[in-house]
Formats: sequence, C-alpha cells, structure tokens
Amino acid sequence: MQVELIAWTPHPEQTVAAAARLCYSAASASEIARAMPPEKTRAFITKLVEMGHQSPLEHVSFTFAVDGVSRALSHQLVRHRIASYSQKSQRYVDEQAFTWIIPPSIERDPAAKKLFEEQIESIRQCYSSLCAAVPREDARYILPNACETKLVVTMNARSLLHFFRVRCCRRAQWEIRRLAEMMLAEVRQVAPELFKIAGPPCVTEEICPEGEMSCGRLEREKGQAK
Repeated sequence: MQVELIAWTPHPEQTVAAAARLCYSAASASEIARAMPPEKTRAFITKLVEMGHQSPLEHVSFTFAVDGVSRALSHQLVRHRIASYSQKSQRYVDEQAFTWIIPPSIERDPAAKKLFEEQIESIRQCYSSLCAAVPREDARYILPNACETKLVVTMNARSLLHFFRVRCCRRAQWEIRRLAEMMLAEVRQVAPELFKIAGPPCVTEEICPEGEMSCGRLEREKGQAK
C-alpha cells in the first residue's frame, strides 16, 4: 500500500483559525489571518479541537493518492460520503494481468494461500476468455474484491477526523485501518495541530463506544496503569 498527500489547502491551520475567529470578530477573515502570529494560531487550533467546534475545519481539504489497495477496501472507503473519489476504472482498464491483495490471515496459512491463489488464477483465465467474447465492461463482473486498485481521495479536515475516529479503531478491518493510519501520518506533517488529537476514541477520549464488541485495549491499559 502506498499513500501520498499530493495537495492540500495552503496554510490549513491559519485558514481554520481565521474562519473560527471570524464568528466573534468585526474584522474580515483576511485581516484576522494576517494579524494572528503562528504561536497564537497553534494555541487557538488546539483549543478549537478540544472544544469540539469543528465546522471551521470544513474550510480546508486534503487530497491523497492511494495505490496498492483492494476493491474490498474501496467499497468500505466510499461509505464516507463527505469526500470526493476518483478510481481506476475496470470498465476501461484491461485487467487481464491484474494484481491482487492478499489478507494477512490467508498469507499466514499455507493451505489457505494455495487455495486463494488457485482461485485467483482461475478468475484471471476466465476474465481473459470473457474479454475475447464480450465487452470488457461486462467481463469485469467476474473480477474479485481482491483486485488491486488505485484512487485519489479528497476530504475536508472535519471528515478526516471522523474517518480517523472510526477507521483507526482496532475493530476496523486491517486494510482500511492501515490506510487510515498512513493518511493520518501524512496530514500530521502539514497540519500537526489540527490532527494532534485524532484517532479512535479509546486514544483521544479514553472511552470505547463498541460495547461488547470492544477489543479490550482501553481496559487493558487501565489495568496496567493501576
């Protein structure tokens, strides 16, 4: 999996701080942005995030190039609807030599891996035969969730915080959790204060909303602290 932050709103933290301060000031947002020194911007962003005042975060966005992920992951990803997506098309791109993503649980089990790869090869041969007989857009129906795909993803900062909250959780499936962790590492390089308090609620708030489905991480850490 490869994740790269390829574009973002210039001066994201300054933009968020100016938008938030505008609500309580007679000055214009541009005047506020020019007058606010970096150290004050950082302090204000920290306070804003801690208060949960998140609407100003919608004014900045971040765009990622994502390669080497499965179609199964992309189906989960697009459930985050306040975002923009572009994805490699199986209608127009020939997939006769498609690569695939193999889950770690299958990778670790020799018998399961052998069965998995045999089926992948069977699907590849079937797809090639279908492409010779029908349009590629119809042949693609046989392709598996394991097919490797590429995406461009854009989210605003508020949507990203929600994404990190649910997808950095250990209850999230391994692939999308890894994606979320890599995206979080990327945005922290350009907006460290905005995303300083980001991640699953067991980390950011010391609570777990999963109930009986909890992974037990919070309870274990509390027990170790005693």
